Amino acid sequence: MKKLFGPKAQKMIGLDIGTRFIKAVVLEKSGAQYNLQAYACEPIQGNAFAEREIKDFEAVSHALKKVKLALKIKGKLVAIAVSGSTVLNKIVYMDPGQTDHELESQIELEADSLIPYPLNEVYIDFEEIMNSQTINNKVQVLLSAVHKELIDRRITLLDEVGYEAKVVDVESYALGAAVASFHPHEAEETVCCINIGASHLQMCAVKDGQVIYTKDHNFGMDALIQDLTMLYSQERSQIEQQLTDGTLPETWKQDAYPMFLANLQQNINRALQVYISASGKTRPSSLLICGGGGYIKSLPDDLTADLGIEVICFNPFTNMVIADNVNQDDLEQVTGQLIIAAGLASRSFQAWHI
Repeated sequence: MKKLFGPKAQKMIGLDIGTRFIKAVVLEKSGAQYNLQAYACEPIQGNAFAEREIKDFEAVSHALKKVKLALKIKGKLVAIAVSGSTVLNKIVYMDPGQTDHELESQIELEADSLIPYPLNEVYIDFEEIMNSQTINNKVQVLLSAVHKELIDRRITLLDEVGYEAKVVDVESYALGAAVASFHPHEAEETVCCINIGASHLQMCAVKDGQVIYTKDHNFGMDALIQDLTMLYSQERSQIEQQLTDGTLPETWKQDAYPMFLANLQQNINRALQVYISASGKTRPSSLLICGGGGYIKSLPDDLTADLGIEVICFNPFTNMVIADNVNQDDLEQVTGQLIIAAGLASRSFQAWHI
């Protein structure tokens, strides 16, 4: 990933290339106050992805062009994110006090035991976790490795529309960055958030501004969309638009929603159990949710009743100043889908290396 990173932060568009939608957020910051300057959320037609891999470049490129037009922003620098089975995130323990160059050399020497892929097939990045506890006089280092093809395909698409990737993040860490930056919480408080995507639930836990846990689980809004598509004999795009607009036939709440809610509740419970087991933490008393589930207004209350913990829709823009040219009613409809893009946009105001 070295060619994608620079020595200091620059203002960037947060660009979340999902499997069903491309979302973008542009932020400015004055002191501690964030300002939303622009956003966009455009659907990708057809089935352009297979297991997070881009298969239909034309469809994704078309959506990207629509995003660029909707933003009406001259800047071309973007922060993007990747996810999927070929993205490796691993905490490793290294000697303290090393420079980035020394850490890189040590990681390359131990690559066979640290990374299950040939080095020439992946981009590698790492970051020493600040304020981490030492184990046998070692410091924690977050190591990320991503198959080059996953990033290179996105870079090619961005180049075609005139964008330049300056930061490539991991989606679950971008989600955590949004929670850390935009959700008010106490310093010692652990905040758990689940992003309900098209095919995955992305869970992260944040404490003291640091992401302390992430994991993806196989379940998402596709389960509901597919049922509704069959139920009403309509195209997927039509169902998604009606769900967004709140114009689905009233019977959908009786015919399709109960099964989806039961499966979602089961999968969230499973995600929480894995988190508790892996982290040694107790079950959280509250949970933030975001993603496509934000279109279902009753979902937080329904999950609160089923899970026995308070479930809250995460809105990163609550305490932001919204630009006059942004339609707040339209923004409210898609807020849940803009979380990762907002987390990526926040990278403009953070230091990043290599």
